[in-house]
Parts: sequence; C-alpha cells; structure tokens
Amino acid sequence: MRQCGILMPVSALPGAHGIGSLGSEARQFVDFLAAAGQQVWQILPLSPTGYGDSPYQSCSAFAGNPYFIDLDILRQRGLLTEAECAPLPAGRVNYGLLYTTRLAVLERAWQRWRTQRPVPGYETPYPDDWYRFCFANEAWLDDYALYMTIKETHGMTAWLAWPQPLRRRDPEALEAFRAEQADRIEFWKFVQYLFDGQWRALKEYANDKGVKILGDIPIYAAADSADAWAGRELFETDEDGAPVRVAGCPPDYFSADGQLWGNPLYNWAYHKQTGYAWWKRRLCHALELYDIVRIDHFRAFDTYYAIPADAATARTGKWEQGPGLDFFREMERTFGPQLPIVAEDLGELFDSVRQLLRDTGLPGMKVLQFAFSGGAENEYLPHNYPENCVVYPGTHDNTTTAHWLATAPKAETAMARAYFGLNTREGLTEGFIRGALASPARLAVIPMADWLGLGAEGRINTPGRLMAENWSWRCEARALTGTLAAHIREKCALFGRCEPAPAEEPETEEAKPKAEKKAPAAPARPAAKAAPKAKGRSTARRKVT
Repeated sequence: MRQCGILMPVSALPGAHGIGSLGSEARQFVDFLAAAGQQVWQILPLSPTGYGDSPYQSCSAFAGNPYFIDLDILRQRGLLTEAECAPLPAGRVNYGLLYTTRLAVLERAWQRWRTQRPVPGYETPYPDDWYRFCFANEAWLDDYALYMTIKETHGMTAWLAWPQPLRRRDPEALEAFRAEQADRIEFWKFVQYLFDGQWRALKEYANDKGVKILGDIPIYAAADSADAWAGRELFETDEDGAPVRVAGCPPDYFSADGQLWGNPLYNWAYHKQTGYAWWKRRLCHALELYDIVRIDHFRAFDTYYAIPADAATARTGKWEQGPGLDFFREMERTFGPQLPIVAEDLGELFDSVRQLLRDTGLPGMKVLQFAFSGGAENEYLPHNYPENCVVYPGTHDNTTTAHWLATAPKAETAMARAYFGLNTREGLTEGFIRGALASPARLAVIPMADWLGLGAEGRINTPGRLMAENWSWRCEARALTGTLAAHIREKCALFGRCEPAPAEEPETEEAKPKAEKKAPAAPARPAAKAAPKAKGRSTARRKVT
C-alpha cells in the first residue's frame, strides 16, 4: 500500500512553553495529520539533547527528553500551579533558557507528587504504575538516574572528569553515593516516569487516529553518556574509559572536512559474543516507543568510518568492517523477519552497503535534493527508485526545498524544473512534493516546512556546523489550518497515497424538509354575519419549515 507522512520534530510543535511538548498541541497536530490523510508522523530522536543541542548527541540511548514533558498536563494533575506554567517567549527554541529553568519546574512537580498517596490502605507510597515503570526499565533507568545525579553534583562535567572511584564505578563508592543522594536519584527516575506516561498516551492517541509514529534512533551513543559510563566494554576505549577512536564521516556533500562526531565506536567483537544483547534491549525499547524505527547511519553496519580520538578533523579517518548481515539475522531471530526499520543509507555508499540493504530487505531512503547531478542514472531520480524505499524532498539535515532552489547550482535547478515539468504557476517546492508523491516509493514523507513553503528559516539542522539555528525551528499554530490539511489530502489522494476526503452527500428527497400539508378546505359558512376581528396577539399559525 502506498503511504504518505509528514516529518515534524516534537520540538517544532507549537506551544507556550518554549519547545514542543506531548500535550494538547501534539494531539492537535495528530488531528491535523488525520485530516490531511497522513498515515505516518516522522519525528526525530526523543532523547535528551546534548552537545550542540543535538538529539543525536544524547546523554542516554534510552531516556526521553525532559523538555518535552507537557506542563499543562502536570498542572491539571495538581502537580504545578498556574504561575509555574507561565509561558516562555515565543519563537525558536531557546535551549539555554530551558536548561536553566525547566528542571526547577519539574522538581516542584516531583515534590508535590511525593506527597500524593494512592487510595488509603495501600502498602506502597507511590502509584502502581510508578513501580511498573521502574521495574520494566531497570536495565537502563538505574544507571541513567545515577549518572545524571553524579553529573549534577560535579557541575555537569563529563564523566571522564569525575573522581576516579566514581569514574571507574567502584562498587563501594557508588553504594555510598546512592545512599547519600537517594532523593535526587529518585527525581531523575520521576522525570522519566512523567515522560514515559505522556509519550505513551500520545502514541495511543495517534494510533487510534490511524497515524503511526516513525521514530529515529542514532546508531551511536555519545561519549558523555550513561551508556558509555556504565557499559564501557561496549565501546573501543582505553583503560580509563576514554574513546580510542571515534565516529564520523569523510568529506562529502555536507562538509569539505568531513564530520567529526566524537562518538565512541562499538567494540563489535564484544557485541557479537553477547549475541548483540545491548542492541536487542535498545531495539526492543525503540519498538515500544515507535511503530517504525529509522536507524540513522545504516551504512556503519557494513563499513564505518573510524577517526583517531585526537584528530582535529575527519580527514584522517579510515573505513573499518562492521557486523554486517549477522547483526540483522540476529535481530530477526528475536523480533521476527519483518523488521519495522527504515535504513538511513545516505552519503558515500560502497557496493557492499547496497548489497547489505538488499540482503536485509529493509527500505532505504531517497532524497530529491540529491537527484539533479550526474545525469539520468542518478539513483535519487524517481524513475530509478525501487518500490521498497522512503522518499523525501529533503530530510532534517537538508535545507528546505524553497531555499535549495535559491542556493543550488543553476544547472541542477534547471534540470529539476525540466524533470518535474514545472509550469509558470507551479513553484519548485510544489514540483518536488508532486515528484515525491508520484514516485514508486512505498512511503513519501514531506517535511512540514516544505508543505508550508518556508525558506531557510524552516531548516532544522546544518550538519557539521554548530549553529544557534540548529534544532530550533518551530511551526506556528496558525499555519496548521483546515485548508492546508485539505490541500495536503487532495495532493496525496491524487497519487493513491490516501483516501480522498469524504464527499459531502447531496441532499436526497427523503432528507429534504417536507412542505407543510395544506388542511382540507372547511365547508363554507353562511355569509349572513361577518366574524369580528381578533384583538391583541394574532391567532394566525406560523408556517413550519
């Protein structure tokens, strides 16, 4: 079945509290998607943002972003006051302001929550769902909460700068710290408990509306993360836990020096010995949060780019062999043969990467902004697509289509105009959208900024560059109109990606209001004496229509 979806980060949702959240505005966006005939809502990682405000550099591969917790829901539960939910300045996301203010608000909610008790007579002080959440997530939650608490008490410095006993996870030192900071550890668990409850409620709402969530997991963990601190055997590290080599990619379309991400590389030999146990836990967690999972940087399962940890740029890296098909066969043995995964297979690809994609049977990605150089054989041109792929005008790492038109080489924009057969009334953004929807790709995903026709202001991220604009774009609520939803549905239905909007039923004869029947004429009276006129209120009957 041909499908369609919209790419819209949770952070970009409208709302009064400085960043998109999991509350009413998110549900309103789901309603918008349903009205627009969309079956898929693609989001970016839900994890806490890290270096450069990026969700791909998170302190945890499992935790949810505290900034996404909806404050109004907490107020309705009696955990916050109206004043504590005061709006933040409108506009782009200000991560610095959130960093200095949001946790203090959540701490007030936690203090009130601790005083609430379930029905009198319960043996446990907290609700049952709290204990269920903690038990179900203990494999990562305990280490995460401990990591965040130690990090707080040491000025939020990276774990490699902590005192040696804590850095090296000395059992006695950790036990003493847990006893001393038990309340604060509980706070960090509480934050994740709130996030989990709100997200699952939102996902259920979306699924009930016929909308599936296409989530995103970064392939790598961050160097400064609970995962690297608690599981250093998973990575290429030295005796102190510092990365020996780090991840990135060579010079490419996005960056002349390549991209130096700084993530520790996996110790794939160890993962294979354990049957990829950590990855199975990670994928299981992701499939609970999302209906479909996009794995970022799929090519690293085949060959990955390894850069010395002390390198200044990515130019000095080299390619290494990844786990290959063995990894995916092991995942299939655990999760079944139909893995609901989208493979992000962009960038420089070797033939072996393409073969791995074919062997796994996973859908890859096609980006129209890459299509208009190299002639008719370019794999990103729609006539070269297999059915088993996902097509985008551009992704979160591309500029908007309107800005691409203004900045791309003239030869490429000229070819795009010719390829899509644009007329004088149709802009290039509309042509790209039409080309994506008309393509053979099973799923077409259009960024929200392209449906809105935005320029550079609608770009989500510029890879390889630290910019205040990265990850900060937000959609205005007034832009998500019924007229736009109807327009999107009409375009998608035209290419068989959704059902047309239900036509208004013409009135049938039975549905039309019936005219009042005339009473039979009364027998004529003798005209000997005229009846007197009535005084006051008229006694004439009002016609019912």
